[in-house]
Amino acid sequence: MLKIAVSGKAAAAVAEYVPTLIADKVASRVAAKDFTLWGKDAESESSIRLGWVTSSVDSAALVEPILELRDAFAAQGVNRFVLCGMGGSSLAPEVITRTAGVELVVLDSTDPDQINDALSGDLARTAIVVSSKSGSTVETDSQKRIFEQAFAEAGIPVAERVVIVTDPGSPMEAAATADGYRIFNADPTVGGRYSALTAFGLVPSGLAGADIARLLADAHEAGELLSLDSAENPALILGAVLARTASATGFRDKVGIIVDGAPIVGFGDWAEQLIAESTGKIGRGVLPVVLEPGSPEVSAAADDLVLARLVADATVATGDEIVISGSLGEQFLLWEYATVIASRLIGINPFDQPDVESAKIAARAMLNERAAIAAPAFVDGQVEVRAHNLDLAGVTTVKGAVEALIAQLDIDSYFSVQAYLDRTSVPQAYDLRDAFASRTGRPTTFGWAPRFLHSTGQYHKGGPRQGVYLQLVSKGEADLAVPGREFTFGELIASQAAGDASVLGALSRPVLTLTLGDVTADLAALLAAIA
Repeated sequence: MLKIAVSGKAAAAVAEYVPTLIADKVASRVAAKDFTLWGKDAESESSIRLGWVTSSVDSAALVEPILELRDAFAAQGVNRFVLCGMGGSSLAPEVITRTAGVELVVLDSTDPDQINDALSGDLARTAIVVSSKSGSTVETDSQKRIFEQAFAEAGIPVAERVVIVTDPGSPMEAAATADGYRIFNADPTVGGRYSALTAFGLVPSGLAGADIARLLADAHEAGELLSLDSAENPALILGAVLARTASATGFRDKVGIIVDGAPIVGFGDWAEQLIAESTGKIGRGVLPVVLEPGSPEVSAAADDLVLARLVADATVATGDEIVISGSLGEQFLLWEYATVIASRLIGINPFDQPDVESAKIAARAMLNERAAIAAPAFVDGQVEVRAHNLDLAGVTTVKGAVEALIAQLDIDSYFSVQAYLDRTSVPQAYDLRDAFASRTGRPTTFGWAPRFLHSTGQYHKGGPRQGVYLQLVSKGEADLAVPGREFTFGELIASQAAGDASVLGALSRPVLTLTLGDVTADLAALLAAIA
C-alpha cells in the first residue's frame, strides 16, 4: 500500500495547491483519460498518449505469452537476455530486474567497449530483446545489427534468438515480420517514458525472470487510490511538491530522488527520465537529481532543491521533504500520475519532447558528412580539451579548464557530468558526481551517454537555461563497424557527443569536453584535481 508523508515547505505546497487540484477533479480526470487537462496546445499529443493510465489492466494479456517464451528458451538452454534499447525502452526493465535480483544485460550504449562486453557473453545461451517504438533509433538499430551478425557467425539461427518489441504497424514490425522474428506489440497510445507497464517493460523483465504479474497487480491496486479526488491521494500530494514547493525566489525547480531503505534498486534513473523529459521544455521544468542518502546535496539543503525519499515505511518526514513507501508497481504508477499533475501546475505538455531531436539531427549530420571533430584547444598529457561558450584563453591544464567551467555556475545553476564511456568497465566515473557536488555546492547530475540523450537531454535543451556541462569521452583504441552501415560505433558515439555539445553551445551554454586517452588513469587524475 502506498504511503506518503510531507514536511516543511513541501507540506505547505500540498496545503496550498491540493485543494485546487481536488476542486478541478484532476485525479479522476487523468484516470478517465481526459486529454484537455494540459491546455489546447497540448491536446493533439495528449489525446493519443494516455494509454499508460490503464496499462496495468491492458498489459495483463502479455504475461502468459512472455512466460511461455521464457520456458521455451529455457528448454533450449537460453537463459541470458540482452536488451537493446534506449531511454524508456531500457530504464524500466533495468529497475524491474535489478529490484527482482535477476540478470538482464542492458545494452543502452554505442560505446565500442560496452558493445564488446555484451557480445563477449555466452552466445550459445543468449537471446536479445530489441525494443523501439519505431525501429528508427540509430543506437538500437546498430545494436541489433551487431548481434545479428554475431549469431550468424556463430552458426546460431538468428530468427530463434531475436525478440522484437515495437508498436503495431511500425517499420520495425514490418522488417521483423519479414525476418521471421518473434514480435510483441506495445500500446501505441503510451509514450516511451510512460511505458514501464507495457510490453517495453514487461517482455525483457519477464524473460529474465521478474514477477511481472505481481508488478501489474500492484500497479492496478494503486490505480484505485490514485484516481481519487481526495486530499489523501499520494499523486496529488507528490505532484504539488514537485511543481510548487516554495523557494526564496519562487518555486523549487529541482528534486533530489533518494532510495533510502526502500527495497527498490535504481529507481532514480527511471524517474529521472520521466520527470526531465516530461517537464523540461519552453524554459520551464523540474530537474531530477539522482542522489544517495549521503550525497552532498542532502545536507547542503540548497534553496532550489526539494528532497523525495523512497523509504521502507513512510510515516514521518523531516525538513523540506516528501517520503514515500510502496512496491515498485505502485511507485511506477504514482510517479507517472504525479508527473502529469505537476506538468499541469507548471503549465506544460507532459507528453511531447520537442528538443530531443536536435542532438540527433546534429549527430546524424556529422556522421553523414563525416564532419571532423574540432581540433582541441589544448592537450594536457593524454587528455584533449575542447570547449563551447567557455573562455580557455591562457588555460593549459585540465584542472584549469575545469575551474573555468565551475566558475560559470551561479545560484540557480546545476552541474552536469556526461560520461560517454563504458559503464560496465569504468563505473568509478560515477564518483565524479559526488565530487563535483561537493566541490561546487550545486545540484549535480550524472548521465551515462548516449542514454541520457533520451532522458535528461530534453531538459538540457528545453528546460531553464541553467546547466553547466562536462563531457567525458574516450579516444578508444578498439572500434567496431556497424554491419550494413558506413560508420563504426566509435564514430557514432563521437558524433553524438560532438553533436550534443554543438546544440548546447548554440543555446549559449558552457560545455567542456575532455577526451581521455587512458580512461582509468585520467578519471583518477580528474578526481584528484577537483578534490
